[in-house]
Amino acid sequence: MAPQKPELPLPLFIPDLRGVVQIPDKGIVSSILQNDNRLKVVLYGLAAGHAMSLHAAPLPTMLYFVAGEASLTLGEETMEVSTGAFTHMPAHLQHAIVAHTPVLMLLTMVK
Repeated sequence: MAPQKPELPLPLFIPDLRGVVQIPDKGIVSSILQNDNRLKVVLYGLAAGHAMSLHAAPLPTMLYFVAGEASLTLGEETMEVSTGAFTHMPAHLQHAIVAHTPVLMLLTMVK
């Protein structure tokens, strides 16, 4: 019997992330785009005024702000972010987000 080759993840192509989720008028919506043994990628839509309270992820995480304006707290520092902002956070870093406008945010967790 020949050894089996490991399964490779299928390529994922999304021409425009802005069409994947409809940002709600209130609250938050999310869509898992990729989840395998290496990465978890989630697209979040946050309504203006919605807050993700201070929390931490158990894995290194990257955030990319696809659209919108928000306050982003990383540890002890809070900064204003807008479309195009990116951050890499080490595991267990406390962070929070407050959306000032409707926000579309891509989260990538490295397993």
